[in-house]
Amino acid sequence: MASDAPIGIFDSGLGGLSVTASIRRLMPAENILFFGDSAHAPYGTKTAEQVRQRCFTIVDDLLAQGAKAIVIACNTATSVCATALRERYSVPIIGMEPALKLACDMGRGRPQRVIVAATPLTLQEQKFADLMARFQADHTIWKQPCPDLVTIVESGHLSQHQVVNAALERYFKHYDLGQIDSIVLGCTHFIFYRNYFQDFCPPQVAIVDGNAGTARQVHNMLSETDMLNSSGKEGHLQVSNSDPSTQIQERSYELLDYMSSVSRYAGLSEAEQSES
Repeated sequence: MASDAPIGIFDSGLGGLSVTASIRRLMPAENILFFGDSAHAPYGTKTAEQVRQRCFTIVDDLLAQGAKAIVIACNTATSVCATALRERYSVPIIGMEPALKLACDMGRGRPQRVIVAATPLTLQEQKFADLMARFQADHTIWKQPCPDLVTIVESGHLSQHQVVNAALERYFKHYDLGQIDSIVLGCTHFIFYRNYFQDFCPPQVAIVDGNAGTARQVHNMLSETDMLNSSGKEGHLQVSNSDPSTQIQERSYELLDYMSSVSRYAGLSEAEQSES
């Protein structure tokens, strides 16, 4: 396969555009096919089998378009079917998981108090249970499902501060945030709420996500297999969605513009910044 073949990226909806922006920032020469499954969003409240069938259909289509690698830009889809996708397809499959390790490592050996915000299905799956088991002996970890944060992005209400803040209050009012070290944004939709979380939480609470780490993982994988696009030209981005409405297309590019306008270090924790 040619090195200028595209990277296929998919998500349950629009959240994966935040991952797409991180990958484009790190690898501007790469051609990208992004597919959002907004017509079937959210995945986090569906059954595992429903999610698996959607993922198979989407990856079949991305590969038919010539994708050289697949990025599952969705924590829920990764939890449910990353293993099955790797067994079924021969191309590299890169998934995501909530950045719990990064959050715990930020304590540099000190016990951390961490909230993992994600979809209900991500938090229910065995993959997350296994991840949590690696750290809960030394750290205090809470699981917080936030399904409405997906719906708000998909419905175009991200700029409605009253709606967003009411949702954050509903999900986090029972925590003593003054005693929390970090909140992990365990859903790619939640990256768009970074500023809201920073305003909502005390200043010592770190807001952590795995987008930058995922982008580096994709870069390393392509580099190791000699599949990085070496054309020297800016890559093309094709955005498509199972919801064909004009509103979804416009919303997609608005979210990409938003991610492009933020700082180079948007989405990186202090620990990740020190590695850059």
